[in-house]
Amino acid sequence: MSDENKEQENSDSLKRRSSLYQASRSEFDFISRIKARALTPSNITKALNSSLRTGHSSLLKGIGDDAAIIRQNGGRDLVITADLLVENIDFKREWMSARLLGHKALAVSLSDIAAMGARPRYAMLSIGVPQRIWKTDYVDEFYEGFFELAGAHQVMLIGGDVSRTPAHVVIDSIVIGEVERGRAVLRAGARPGEHIFVTGSLGGAAAGLKLLESGERLQKSKARSGKARVREKLLLRHLRPEPRVEWGAWLGEQRLATAMIDISDGLSSDLAHLCQESGVGARVDAARIPIEKALINAGERDDDALSLALDGGEDFELLFTVKPRNLKKSPQEIGGVPVTYIGDVTEQSNVIKLVKNSRTRTLRPAGFTHFY
Repeated sequence: MSDENKEQENSDSLKRRSSLYQASRSEFDFISRIKARALTPSNITKALNSSLRTGHSSLLKGIGDDAAIIRQNGGRDLVITADLLVENIDFKREWMSARLLGHKALAVSLSDIAAMGARPRYAMLSIGVPQRIWKTDYVDEFYEGFFELAGAHQVMLIGGDVSRTPAHVVIDSIVIGEVERGRAVLRAGARPGEHIFVTGSLGGAAAGLKLLESGERLQKSKARSGKARVREKLLLRHLRPEPRVEWGAWLGEQRLATAMIDISDGLSSDLAHLCQESGVGARVDAARIPIEKALINAGERDDDALSLALDGGEDFELLFTVKPRNLKKSPQEIGGVPVTYIGDVTEQSNVIKLVKNSRTRTLRPAGFTHFY
């Protein structure tokens, strides 16, 4: 082949790749393509013949859920998740202390483990920071926040890495959980006729983000007015999320949830993910959605509060489905965190309807995405 023909072939290949990248602007479409690539017959064959595939360990669930599942001996399955937090994309240092950031770095991964119906056991944490930050106590405070939450849920740090970055903080959080064999809860188990529930309340984290963007900050002073305390609650919903670890583990152990996902991108988006994986639709009653009370106390209008609850994200509550015959088995709350029935699973695949004031409209995913 001549150099001219080679050059043309390379140019055509580059154009095809460019076209592919342009078509993958949605991070969820990109993940789907990577999932398909990982599951190609050639890759599966290589994995089966790999030394990584041993007699006591096998992959049960890979890309496409809140976490991967690996079968172990002794009647237990391992559940593993990873989360990346990048400064100025997922957080801003001027908005939160290092201790709060350490808490949140672990919380987002604990939430993924909870969404699988598992209990968290181990963590691996890596952080990259600029030289100027390394010379302060920032990293020490970051780990203090991490260890405080880890201790509350009996999670042991077993490894990680520390490195230098050019300008911004980058965090990689990995958590490993355990669940009884076959009891992990996937996104793909929902069936028509089942009921949809959500833990806690929604919209508070998104409202806290709005306050931060408007210049509001946490105050160190203990003498605060009622309105200041309401704003602080909303700020902490965003800066210091509380993963629903006990709810998730209970739902898995009792085999109550048929499908589950944590609400990180927003109810509209995460319900869509669950419906897509299960091949079902949903019908949600707007009046039943548990909107964070502090939103109303802060003066948010009803429509704005509902919008934050539907599309805001980062509430890290659990969204799950239950068979009608199992409703009596569910407690009204665990650890002071209530659960609310918000709607039902329907047959029309990937179609979600929102009922409000006797009017019905299609609810489209409008939560957070990294690329848009």
